[in-house]
Amino acid sequence: QVQLVESGGGLVQPGGSLRLSCAASGSIFMIYAMGWYRQAPGKQRELVAVITRGGNTNYPDSLKGRFTISRDNAKNTAYLQMNSLKPEDTAVYYCNAVITMAWGTPGGDYWGQGTQVTVSS
Repeated sequence: QVQLVESGGGLVQPGGSLRLSCAASGSIFMIYAMGWYRQAPGKQRELVAVITRGGNTNYPDSLKGRFTISRDNAKNTAYLQMNSLKPEDTAVYYCNAVITMAWGTPGGDYWGQGTQVTVSS
């Protein structure tokens, strides 16, 4: 059993910042890639950022420079620092991770329950 729990969402004014956290717990042998996705009302879920276990990151061009993903492998936790937030960043943000629970077994794809981020004045 593996759980991902997001935290740090909330209401912020345009131009403000938020830092999201995603903590993985349970029967974890190793966490490979971790990522953040978001889904706004009436829109498809989209990639926000992804980070490999070794720290390589990838972002959509539209978010480069404002969002930064990081992780602490010792704490099984990923973070998303969001700066210069805009109203169009309003969405539910979901954490995703590829996790294996034992040596030699394939990684499973896990999702958190999501955390709401609202950017509004």
